[in-house]
Amino acid sequence: MCIAAPSKKEVSFLKTCINGINTLSDCIHVDLGFAVMRLMYNNITTLCESERCIGILSVPYALSSAGWLSLPLLIVIAVCAYFTGNLLRRCLDSDPEISSYSDIAGHAFGRKGWIIASIIICLELYLVATGFLILEGDNMNKLSPNFQLKLGRLKIEGRHAFVIISGLIILPSVWLNDLGVLSYISAGGVLSSLVIVICVLLVGFTREVGFHPEQKVISLRGMPLALSLYTFCYGAHAVFPTIYSSMNKKGQFSKVLWLSFFVCTTINFLMAVIGYLIYGHNVQPQITLNLPTEKFASKVAIYTTLVGPISKYALTIMPIASALESLLPLKYRNRKLIRIMINTALLVSNVVLAIAFPSFQSLASLIGAIMIVLVSFVIPCVCYVKIFEVYRSWGTELLGISVLIFLAIFVGVSGTYSSIVQTIHDA
Repeated sequence: MCIAAPSKKEVSFLKTCINGINTLSDCIHVDLGFAVMRLMYNNITTLCESERCIGILSVPYALSSAGWLSLPLLIVIAVCAYFTGNLLRRCLDSDPEISSYSDIAGHAFGRKGWIIASIIICLELYLVATGFLILEGDNMNKLSPNFQLKLGRLKIEGRHAFVIISGLIILPSVWLNDLGVLSYISAGGVLSSLVIVICVLLVGFTREVGFHPEQKVISLRGMPLALSLYTFCYGAHAVFPTIYSSMNKKGQFSKVLWLSFFVCTTINFLMAVIGYLIYGHNVQPQITLNLPTEKFASKVAIYTTLVGPISKYALTIMPIASALESLLPLKYRNRKLIRIMINTALLVSNVVLAIAFPSFQSLASLIGAIMIVLVSFVIPCVCYVKIFEVYRSWGTELLGISVLIFLAIFVGVSGTYSSIVQTIHDA
């Protein structure tokens, strides 16, 4: 059983900061050490090719759901995520053989811990790939609301039609052997996030739209959904080990982490406030769905949103496909036709699931409530406590970590319940 080791190429402090910001700006996190039996995964050029941010589109809706007093919780979540990121760094320092997120879980809990962490990462990637298709369908439908797809006597309308079309557009990319071209196209998550924020702000300054301050202070009923969507913005922990191993001066990792969280939290904060001030309680689960399509700035924001999922889908499912291929008998591995069949099957299943899910925010909140709560908060804390045997002596450190785990589980459970209720309601 062999795991492909991440690249040992070291990079400068400035480039590492940019990589970290891009990773947090992007909502997907790829575990380079993942495999059920064996995984060979491309290093994605030290994170610059992470998936474009989709969490930023939902933060105005999260704010509208829970009110103004929920906004400080976005900062609290960011601080907690920064803390758990540093816990991962200490876990990496405990053994030079650790090179990936799954390795940390394996070092703490053995082979079972490694496999469980890997499966969680893989499932998270699968669900986010589904979210890409929902995102494409919603925004294409925004541009052409009267579109119909005719297949014989069968008529498919609206978002469902565009989900299928998005799958067909993406299909050739999952057949490629070399995904390097897609990596270059999809780079720059923080830049795309800034473009979307600026475009939304410009739309708000137009006479036809304007700003309309809302007075909702807090809504406890909407708090679980808001917390799940806020958490969705901080799910990059699975790639932190790769960033750490790529640094010339590993002692600067905390500074890189702080700068990355500061920049991305600022962008999320601004988007939440701007979107809520413009559309108030009428804000859609994706802010781009509110934008008037006749405005140039709106079109820029929507097209910027559309480019990311198309260019990054193949890179997102690549670890899943590699893991599935490794489960096959040896004689069927590393065959182009087998790889194409696996990738195509994953795409078809994602299209079906994207059509089945009633809305983007229900899926995003579900991912935030379950997957990212586990990957970014619970697992780092539990692994740290186990590796350093913090549980052997009761003190402030153990108390603080225990409180963080309890709060994370609370957010996960309440958010999952809220997401399921919302999904049933929207169905």
